[in-house]
Amino acid sequence: MKRDLTCINCPLGCTVTVTMDEDGEITDVTGNTCKRGEVYARNEVKNPVRTITSTVKVEGGSSYSVPVKTADAIPKEKMAEAMKEINGASISAPVKVGDIVIESVADTGIAVVATANR
Repeated sequence: MKRDLTCINCPLGCTVTVTMDEDGEITDVTGNTCKRGEVYARNEVKNPVRTITSTVKVEGGSSYSVPVKTADAIPKEKMAEAMKEINGASISAPVKVGDIVIESVADTGIAVVATANR
């Protein structure tokens, strides 16, 4: 089985092909122009993760919302659940960069933090 991916580690956007055996084990990675492309492709096939950026409502402040992001990448399959939590969250003003908005989004153990002062 082969899976073609577009690497997102740099602007080159290499098309990387990951070849897997019948058990789903990776046997070959081709098309990448650097080691980062190979690492990306292996991770994307076996354990895809994403960092989420969004906004959260600010209560009692002069701004309606504050930009937030996950402190680390979360499993891709948890994105919908995480966004539901983020969309329902709010934080009281004043908000400082790094303030924790959600301690463990989608039960991942990864926090959602503010990325601006409000």
